[in-house]
Order: sequence, then C-alpha cells, then structure tokens
Amino acid sequence: MHAGAESLAVRAANSFRAYRDGNASGMSSLVDEVTPLLWSVARQQGLSRQAAEDVVQNSWLKLVEHAAEIADPQSVLKWLITTTRRDSWSTSSRGRREEPATYADVRDQESDETTPSPETTVLADVDDRLVWQHFASLPQRCQSLLRVIAFAERPDYAAVAKALGMPVGSIGPTRGRCLAKLRQALITDPRWEMSS
Repeated sequence: MHAGAESLAVRAANSFRAYRDGNASGMSSLVDEVTPLLWSVARQQGLSRQAAEDVVQNSWLKLVEHAAEIADPQSVLKWLITTTRRDSWSTSSRGRREEPATYADVRDQESDETTPSPETTVLADVDDRLVWQHFASLPQRCQSLLRVIAFAERPDYAAVAKALGMPVGSIGPTRGRCLAKLRQALITDPRWEMSS
C-alpha cells in the first residue's frame, strides 16, 4: 500500500475525535481535509456544480447530527463518502424525474455547464486553457482520478479507491497512464508549442 494511503483516513479520524471531545476546530480541520474528496464523489455522479455543493453541505450537516452515532472515529471518512454517494444518487434520480413543466422558466432547467467554473475563471491564460481542453478529452475515469488526486494534499488511496470503485494498487499506475495521455496530447498540439 502507498505510504500515504491511510493519511487522509487517519487525519479525518483524529479531527473527528477532537471534535467529539469538544474541540470545535476539529470539525474545521475535517471539513478542510475531506471536502475536495466529497466534492469529487458528488460530481462523479453527474450532479451540477450547485447540486454537488448542496449534497456536500448536507453530508456535513448529517455528520454533525449523527456524530454521536459513529462508534469508531476511524470510520468517519467511509461514513462521509457513503453518505455523499447516496445523497448524490438520490439527487440525481430526483432530477431525472422532474418534468420541464415544473420549471417557471426554461432557463432554470438548463445545466450550469455554460457558466464558467472557478477553474476556468482562474486559469485564463492560453497554456491553462489548452491543458483543460485536453483534460476534457481524457476518459472519464482519468478525469475523476486526476481531480481527486489534484485536490487532496496527501490523497488517501484507500478512500480514493473506494470513491472511484478502483483497486488501491491500480491508482498509481492509472494516474501515471492518465498523465502520460495528457502530456502526449499537449506535446502533439501545435498550439502548445507556440504558447510555451
């Protein structure tokens, strides 16, 4: 197992334990550490940015409500991932059942994909646009894995594997192949050479 494989789970457990022992900063640390992973889990289920934000926020609220029921702090990361995934499925299936007639305005039904994401807004220069363009052409599995790895300071490979439905041992090699595909796409793009 990767040397940092348990780091996020251990840090999450320690923060949760501190929170339950009365240290409010424990919850702040837990939120800071785990939110990027939960965000990725929600977005992986096909939720819009706003729906993913709502699901992740609700996961944190549910944790606060049920904190006393979680017997082992070591299981808090798994609990959060499972809660986020279930709420994402529920939100996603509810969205598919809604009829267009329930919207007051057809624009309310449109996906927020036309709204620039924070990444697009921040990454405004040519190099970054090219990277994101080629990133979008990667297989979905690569995109999901690279997003999770990029947003976690020291990714918990066991939690990442569970969230993405991958064997722990395949995360490193898959990450390497995905980055190699992205690198090859950039190298063969003449616009990349001009902007470098």
